[in-house]
Amino acid sequence: MSTASLASPPVSLREDASLIGLIGLAHLMSHFSQLLLPPLFPWLKDAFNASYAELGFLMTIFFVVSCTVQALSGFWVDRYGPRPVLYTGLALLVLAAFGFAWSTNYVMLMGFSVVAGMGNGVFHPVNYTLINRKVSAPRLGHAYSVHGISGTLGWAVASALLAPLALLYSWRVSLVVAGSLVLAVLLLCGWQGRRLALAPTAPARAAADASPENSLDFLRIPAVWMCFAFFFIFAVALSVVQAFAPEAARQLHGVPLTLVAVCLTAYMLASASGMLVGGFLVTDPVRSERVVGGGFAVAAAVSLVLGLASLPPLAVPVLFALMGFAAGFSGPSRDLLIKRSTPENASGRVYGVVYSGLDIGQAISPLIFGLLMDQQAWRALFVGLALVQLTLVVTAFRVRRTRRTVAV
Repeated sequence: MSTASLASPPVSLREDASLIGLIGLAHLMSHFSQLLLPPLFPWLKDAFNASYAELGFLMTIFFVVSCTVQALSGFWVDRYGPRPVLYTGLALLVLAAFGFAWSTNYVMLMGFSVVAGMGNGVFHPVNYTLINRKVSAPRLGHAYSVHGISGTLGWAVASALLAPLALLYSWRVSLVVAGSLVLAVLLLCGWQGRRLALAPTAPARAAADASPENSLDFLRIPAVWMCFAFFFIFAVALSVVQAFAPEAARQLHGVPLTLVAVCLTAYMLASASGMLVGGFLVTDPVRSERVVGGGFAVAAAVSLVLGLASLPPLAVPVLFALMGFAAGFSGPSRDLLIKRSTPENASGRVYGVVYSGLDIGQAISPLIFGLLMDQQAWRALFVGLALVQLTLVVTAFRVRRTRRTVAV
């Protein structure tokens, strides 16, 4: 812990809660933007005479651009502070949503997918820099919990809002409403801008003026790359659950179609609940690796049960909920694990690189596990998911072994 941190005045509950709420709302918009188009694919397919492969390629564009910007935005956060970078990201999401609504051909959709990816790429470096630098230590776990829960709620809000609006009005109206919602959050963040201000530390100012070679010194920290690997693997597992696991469970256990969607909903809601509970464990950072490892060990065990056991259909959503709770339970401790591997003056850069693993994992996972689905290898898919989750257990403990505390 630095001398500056020891000398910092105590932060009131109201100040922490206000900041955590703003950060959570911004993160909700990030996840919300990831699902601007997918719920509207049935309408976009007809409107643009596009195949599902072409529509899916729009998401590939989004995540590739987001991955690139996420790595770069960490440098911008360290140099200019998180507030202007956050404003830029939200503004780009507003432009993308309205741009999608006004698009008249597929090329325009591609262009605004680039804009949306650029906007989405700034949030993790911004949010975690604010949390780690401004939230008081006793409330860090709760800040991580709210951050994770808000992201999950962003996915839920997009699914619940966009398709019903398209049914009632049109897909263009749906996207205009989405853009207006992001605009409202941008205006709120601008109004509360003082809470998002971050006075640079002396080391951070020095880092901003350092040579490009010195600004990349953090890449020599082995724990940074172990954290990157963790999030890459985590994204692979999450993508399997979101895209394929409910359908594979339906094929294996005869789950009615009406319950297939319930499986994913149960996973997401239980994951949010797990994050809330897991936030109370972050008060003891020493056990963070054990919490992460234990959570994903339970998730892997549930995956094996889903893949290898004979189950009644009603048990399947319950097991998805258990898997989601175990994965969410480890989330706040996972975030603390990364914080302990991050030099204070390189926070934005480290989180930008580490969280770019999420975008890469989400881009690659469907290519691998989609082959298993095409071959109707339902059991192999769950076994593969369990192996990925067990790899997360090993990776969490590897972060502890490779962690270094040298300053950049």
